[in-house]
Amino acid sequence: MTRQTLAVEQPAMLRFLALLTIAAATGLQSWMILFNNFAVEVAGLNGQQIGVLGSVREVPGLLALLVVFLLRLTAEHRLASLSVVLVGLGSVLTGFLPSYAGLILSTLVISFGFHYFETTNQSLTLQYFPVGQAPLVLGRLRSLTAAVNILVGVLVFGLALVCDYSAIFALIGLFVLVLAAWGLRQNPTSAAVVPQHRHMVVRRRYLLFYVLTFLAGARRQIFIAFSVFLLVQEFHCSLPQIAALFVVNNLINYFLSPLIGRAVARFGERAMLSLEYASLIGVFLGYATSRSLPLVMALYILDHIFYNFAMAIGTYFQKVADPRDIAPSMAVAFTINHVAAVVLPLIGGLLWMVDYRIPFVAGALLSALSLLAVQFIRLPASARG
Repeated sequence: MTRQTLAVEQPAMLRFLALLTIAAATGLQSWMILFNNFAVEVAGLNGQQIGVLGSVREVPGLLALLVVFLLRLTAEHRLASLSVVLVGLGSVLTGFLPSYAGLILSTLVISFGFHYFETTNQSLTLQYFPVGQAPLVLGRLRSLTAAVNILVGVLVFGLALVCDYSAIFALIGLFVLVLAAWGLRQNPTSAAVVPQHRHMVVRRRYLLFYVLTFLAGARRQIFIAFSVFLLVQEFHCSLPQIAALFVVNNLINYFLSPLIGRAVARFGERAMLSLEYASLIGVFLGYATSRSLPLVMALYILDHIFYNFAMAIGTYFQKVADPRDIAPSMAVAFTINHVAAVVLPLIGGLLWMVDYRIPFVAGALLSALSLLAVQFIRLPASARG
C-alpha cells in the first residue's frame, strides 16, 4: 500500500477530523465574537489588559511541545478529542468569570484546548493524506470551519437578542462538549500510516520551516489581538455589527478556502506565500491609516482570506520532511509559532496606549520579512508539481 492511496482509504479519519473541527470551530468562533464586547462591556478591560490577555492566550501555544510527551501517554486522536473537551469547558467558564483574573483563567483553558487540537489536527492531516491531497483536505477543513463560523455568527446574533453573555457561553460550551464526548469514543487510526517519533525532533534542514512559522505566528497574533479591538474601541462597533462581519467574512471564506487549497497544489508554496505576504503589507498599513469603517472591515476580511494561504507552510514541510517527523515537528512548530506571539500582544498593548497605529505598522514590517524569507523555499525534484 502506498501513501498515494491513503486519501481515499481513510474515511474514518476524515470524518473524525471533520466532526472535531466543527466542535472546535464552534467554541472558538463564538468566543471570538463575544470576547471583545464581553471584555469591554462586562469586565471593563482596557487596551493594556486586552494585550496581556492576548499574551496569556498564546502561552498554551508556546507549551505545544508538551504534546510530544503527552503522546507517550495517549494516542494522538484521543489527545485531539481531549483538547476539544477543554475548548467546551473554557467557553462555559468564560461567561461565569467576568473579571480580569477570571478571563485569564478561562482564556488559558480554552486556549490549551484550541492549540493542542490544532497541533494534532494538522499533524493527523499531514500523516493520513499524501502530498497531492493534503492541500485539498486542508482547504476542505478550512471551508468547513468557515461554514460553521457562519452558523455560529447567526446563532450568536440571535441569542444576543434574548440571552445574556453567560447563557450564550454556556450553551455553546455544552454543545462542544457533546461532540468532544463523541470523539473520545472513536478510533479512526490505521496501521497503514507511518509510525511517528515520540520524542522532540529539531533538525537543521527544517530551518526555513521554523523561520516561516515564527514570522507567521508573530504577524498573526498582532491581527488576532488588535483587529477586532480596533473595530470595537476606535470605531465603536456593536456586538451585532461584529457578528455580522464574522458571518460575511466566513461566507466568503467558505467558497474560497477549497480554491486556495487547489491553488497551493497547482502553483506551489512559494508563489502562494509570496502573494500572501505582499498583500498583507498593504492590509496592515491600511489598518494603521484608514479612518473608514467599511474599509477596515474589508481589510479584516482580506486578512482572513490570506490567512488561508498559510496552509502552504505545512504542506511545504510535508514535502521536505521525514514522514516519521510530522507529529513531533508540528508540536515544535506550534511552540516556535508562539514564541513571539506570547510577547507581542503584551508589547502591542503598551504601544496601543501610545498610538493604536504602532502595532499595525509592526505587522506590515513582519509581513515584509516573511516575504523575503519565503523566497528561499526550495523543493526536492520528487515533490514538485
